[in-house]
Amino acid sequence: MAKQPHLLVEEGELADVALVPGDPGRVDRIADHCADAETVAHNREYKLVNATYEGRPVTVCSTGIGAPSTAIAVEELATVGVERFVRVGTCGALQADIEVGDMVVANGAAKDEGTTKRYEGAEVPAVPDYETLAALVEAAEANDETVRVGPVATDDAFYAETDEYVADWEAAGLAAVEMEAAAIFTLARRKGLAAGAICTVDGNLVTGTQKGETDEDELPEKAKNNVGRAIELALDAVVTL
Repeated sequence: MAKQPHLLVEEGELADVALVPGDPGRVDRIADHCADAETVAHNREYKLVNATYEGRPVTVCSTGIGAPSTAIAVEELATVGVERFVRVGTCGALQADIEVGDMVVANGAAKDEGTTKRYEGAEVPAVPDYETLAALVEAAEANDETVRVGPVATDDAFYAETDEYVADWEAAGLAAVEMEAAAIFTLARRKGLAAGAICTVDGNLVTGTQKGETDEDELPEKAKNNVGRAIELALDAVVTL
């Protein structure tokens, strides 16, 4: 099998489970929690590192922003043998009681993006598999951490999230909005593979706080700190799977 055209990896080069953050910079941050980290490839928005965590081999692969580039990553990772995907990302809260720095474990994703519609109808649910979802929640409980378990919206248009969109999402009881989970859940399900997602809240669209508003960095300090907690929970979950 030839190298995949975007990830530049071949079958047998990666672990069977991949943590998939959006940000290439977060790949290194996840790898810092692991041992034996080795960069496998780095092309465009895709950076791949192999490592071990408590003796368990893992791959970390960035997806870039949004469902189109995420779908490419999932397609190519699946082709070379990855069987489980765990998104470790950030999100914007859609309920007033969810604070910056809180963590959301998605139990479903509304398909407010265009990529999954090329694979299937919008009425087909984008959901994680139960094992991965349960492992993330159990890892939080084992570490005395609180996570909000609920559905999220996956949206294509960061700068077009109008007050009307936010009000509709809030009224529907969605916990947060992000840009990748629906693609990961959909493709994993269609391929008979597994997927889950844990995201740290970096702003609240209902109360009017957005990332980057109060700090020179992209993430507020509390969210930045708690991304590390989400990484640890994701890694702890992977060990049990």
